[in-house]
Amino acid sequence: MEKRTFKDNMYTAIAGITKAFSSPNRLEIIDLLANGEKTVEQIAFQTAISVANASQHLQVLKTARLVKSRREGIFIRYSLNGPSAYAAWKTLRALALEQDPAVQLGLRQFREAMGSADSVSYANRPPQGQVCWLDVRPLDEFAAGHLPEAWSIPIAELAQRLEELPRDKTIIAYCRGPFCTYADEAVQVLRANGFQAMRLEESYLDLKTAPN
Repeated sequence: MEKRTFKDNMYTAIAGITKAFSSPNRLEIIDLLANGEKTVEQIAFQTAISVANASQHLQVLKTARLVKSRREGIFIRYSLNGPSAYAAWKTLRALALEQDPAVQLGLRQFREAMGSADSVSYANRPPQGQVCWLDVRPLDEFAAGHLPEAWSIPIAELAQRLEELPRDKTIIAYCRGPFCTYADEAVQVLRANGFQAMRLEESYLDLKTAPN
């Protein structure tokens, strides 16, 4: 095989993978699946698109080998096809946060409006005895992996379960990462009810996959 043909074939194959990242819906689906397996119905509900559209996006991701599936009874469950798929999305997300002023501004404005602008990174967290870690993702995502010291209260249940949380500690809420709004909603609810609260900048998966 001549060199030009070889190069064209390699870059064409890689371009086919990157094309799967070119849809905002597919990026959100990748972000969701990084937190655990989901059915097409769950994905459609959480991304506010139709089941038919969610299914089409999943097929594109599956063709690009970014997503895999397995059957469980009448349901088909989807997950990311290995850690490299999440690593690619994480790098793309970091690039956007570093280079795109619109992304930076949008994130800052949203958090200011929600009262969660003063987020904290895990590396700069307060001493352990002063904080309560709160995972506000759905229960299935918590079960798939979480900070060992975290409490689990899904965001939909938080307002009804505030009495379970300590008032003498800072509550640090976390969810799926910087573009997930669950932790921002949690901070808003907690502060409105007299708690000291902040959001964690990273997700559990970000911390799990961070280099030592």
